[in-house]
Amino acid sequence: MTAFLGEVVGTALLIIFGAGVCANVNLKKSFAYNAGWIVITFGWGLGVAMSVYAVGQFSGAHLNPAVTLGLAFNGDFAWSEVPQYITAQMIGAMLGATITYLHFLPHWHATEDPGVKLGVFATGPAIPHYFSNLLSEIIGTFVLVVGLLSIGANTFTDGLNPFIVGFLIIAIGISLGGTTGYAINPARDLGPRIAHFLLPIPGKGPSNWGYSWVPVVGPVLGGSFGGVFYKAIFIGQVTTSFWVVLLVTLAVLGLAYGSDRKISLAQKVHQLSTDN
Repeated sequence: MTAFLGEVVGTALLIIFGAGVCANVNLKKSFAYNAGWIVITFGWGLGVAMSVYAVGQFSGAHLNPAVTLGLAFNGDFAWSEVPQYITAQMIGAMLGATITYLHFLPHWHATEDPGVKLGVFATGPAIPHYFSNLLSEIIGTFVLVVGLLSIGANTFTDGLNPFIVGFLIIAIGISLGGTTGYAINPARDLGPRIAHFLLPIPGKGPSNWGYSWVPVVGPVLGGSFGGVFYKAIFIGQVTTSFWVVLLVTLAVLGLAYGSDRKISLAQKVHQLSTDN
């Protein structure tokens, strides 16, 4: 198996497990209906572990553009390989989402809420606020990449690393995931969101493209900064990339904050005009 195919297969497995647990818990007439957030976090965490076990020997099992970028910024992965890895991850994510759709085929008819159906495929904010949502995704993905690099710096019993990585995903979900659904992976959100848009899901509603940039840009910034941060703080090599990524991250957060201010002002103006 090539590294490209490994990332396709591994990311597809990740989405089958992850979107699968979301469908299992949220779609009506599933035996796991209403099982709750803890089940979802364990489903994602164990899904990551199983996917890493499956393809780690072939591609290193990044399964996430933010991880690929973080490792490249840290110097552990060749920049020349980044485009093919991200392409493979996107293909795998869309494939995994399509398989999940087929697996739960009759349950889409049984579930009326279009928001629930979208939630199987893509993330959304508990409280819509671009700055806060973006910051949540940056922090979650930063913790992911620094955690992965820290795990890699330790010696474990052979074959145990993927299981520990799975527990890292569970920890992020339990501790930080409630704000945005912890995409922490651009392919995990964008690939299935595209699948949601394309697939003939009955009563599916819109794919919420207005929010879709947050679970892409946030993880890219958080993962990239996690890579340069680890290199600067843990290894002691402060590079130009550290300052560039930091400044870009702050600039994007500033733009998100400004966008929220404009939205808030527009809402107040609309409210005043309505009241009058």
